Amino acid sequence: MALQCGIVGLPNVGKSTLFNCLSNAKAQSANFPFCTIEPNVGVITVPDERLNKLVEMCHPRSIVPATVEIVDIAGLVKGASKGEGLGNKFLANIRETDAILHVLRCFDDDNITHVDGSVDPVRDKEIIDYELQLKDLETIESRIAKTQKAAQTGGDKTAKLQYEVLRQFKEALDQGKPARSVKFETVDEQKYAKELFLLTNKPVLYVCNVDDASAVSGNKYVDAVREAVKDEDAQILIVAAQTESDIAELDTWEERQEFLAEIGLKESGVSRLIRAAYALLDLQTYFTAGEDEVRAWTFLRGSKAPQCAGIIHTDFEKGFIRAEVIKYDDYVNLGGEAGVREAGKLAVEGKEYVVQDGDIMHFRFNV
Repeated sequence: MALQCGIVGLPNVGKSTLFNCLSNAKAQSANFPFCTIEPNVGVITVPDERLNKLVEMCHPRSIVPATVEIVDIAGLVKGASKGEGLGNKFLANIRETDAILHVLRCFDDDNITHVDGSVDPVRDKEIIDYELQLKDLETIESRIAKTQKAAQTGGDKTAKLQYEVLRQFKEALDQGKPARSVKFETVDEQKYAKELFLLTNKPVLYVCNVDDASAVSGNKYVDAVREAVKDEDAQILIVAAQTESDIAELDTWEERQEFLAEIGLKESGVSRLIRAAYALLDLQTYFTAGEDEVRAWTFLRGSKAPQCAGIIHTDFEKGFIRAEVIKYDDYVNLGGEAGVREAGKLAVEGKEYVVQDGDIMHFRFNV
């Protein structure tokens, strides 16, 4: 499931440093492999203690973790919506991603110049927001011109629905609000809104890049960002990119854990960033577990059993009969599948079962 998060930001905010922390060979461990499939695209393992526990219990010959794709997108400058700098490339790349990791500079450092001369993450955020909103307005106004007449003069219900969606988006964008701030009630409205592929309708995580001293609790810049996005459907993550870079230079997992403990962190910002990106894409994990293989399978939240079976193989979905489901906690507490069966905790589910994060699945099918 090749869904991607794009890392965006102004020049010199630390976005590429974060990306490089993910790709740094020294940062790799058994739980954090990374491979580059293009110069600016990395496939990164999602840290998951549940997978580690299943491996410990099953001693499988093969282990396959869940992954997420991260794209390092070229830095944006003012005027990108009009093609300034690498604007056209930036906007094309961001349109292809499914979610946005927006890195904001929240640290002072006289040795690292800021493109606008001073540190102001809220201003930086607004620069990128403005460029994306301008591009979305172009899209909306073009669509409105095509649908308005049919919506207002004819009996075309589809055109009326589309026009109403476009009108609400335009109203929000004209007010300087992102498209994702508009909420639609009906399924048809939500479907059409998604089909527009608006840049500011993508889910976003604001990554506040701070200095080492602010890695745990943040600082005044983070507070300002938090205030600025309080009315958005967005989240904030605090990361110290330079600290992450220092961690990546350490040779062993034990050394990295000691470093984290010294600065008051339980886990690295990179680990939290990967998990946050996975959740931002609305992804969850189910497992298959046995002596041959323990594997984490990625699925979209809300998927039903046949759809999840189809992730393994299309034949599983076509010939789906039923799913045998074990809850992760039951599997661990009862000592594995045999203990679960003995306790009568194995559930048999049909086509309407909505798969839950952490389910351990076995599919029955006939083709």
